[in-house]
Amino acid sequence: MLKLSRLASLLVAATIVSAPVFAQNKTAFATVNGQAIPQYVYDAFAAEQKAQGAPESPELKNAVKEELVRREILVQEAKKKGLDKKPDMLGQMELAKQAVLIRAFLSDYVKANPISEAQLKADYEGIKTNLGTTEYKARHILVEKEDDAKAIIAKLEKGEKFSELAKQSKDPGSKDKGGELGWSSPSSYVKPFGEALAKLKKGEYTKTPVHSDFGYHVIMLEDSRPLTPPPYEQVKQQLQQRAGQQQVEALVKDLRSKAKVN
Repeated sequence: MLKLSRLASLLVAATIVSAPVFAQNKTAFATVNGQAIPQYVYDAFAAEQKAQGAPESPELKNAVKEELVRREILVQEAKKKGLDKKPDMLGQMELAKQAVLIRAFLSDYVKANPISEAQLKADYEGIKTNLGTTEYKARHILVEKEDDAKAIIAKLEKGEKFSELAKQSKDPGSKDKGGELGWSSPSSYVKPFGEALAKLKKGEYTKTPVHSDFGYHVIMLEDSRPLTPPPYEQVKQQLQQRAGQQQVEALVKDLRSKAKVN
């Protein structure tokens, strides 16, 4: 399972949805109480609306103008109260400015370093290999202590139902479903769990507790079936996003390693 930093995910997402960056000019689109609303502000806001599906039309122009006028009125009122001078507001405005610059930088970087079709296909083949050829339908019970897991296994040996014992699991996602995890490949789980699952036969459960970073598992295999991955074209967009996240993660790590921080 791919683990990406939250920063990389957010930056790529921001790049995807960001509006085009327009060159600033001093032309006023409108004025409110003598304060100009620059044309480039209108251009950026209108572009956001078009990106969300709004068609170019006089109605759009009027709607954007009205929204920007209302915003300017509220900003002016906020400034009258001195809100733009408060430290917390200054901090938030600086963060907003950073976000815009980051989007622009990443948009430029992605355009200059496109991900090739060959790389995407290689990633696809690598993922297929990692997934394997079989997927499993499993249940599990997760507890804190090894002795608790051993006690559960002992109860299973005496004929108690797995689904009932699963109620004492500390996994909130499966405890109320009898421990059900659904269909998945071993590589989708943490390594000790996946390895133990792949060794079980249909209807079997682990005779000894399986330890992972989450605690101790008792695992039961309900069924298995051949794994047929989706065709490349069907997952190409997800592969593109995944590769983009990795690309940004690598860029940020490289820049961070070179930065001088005191």
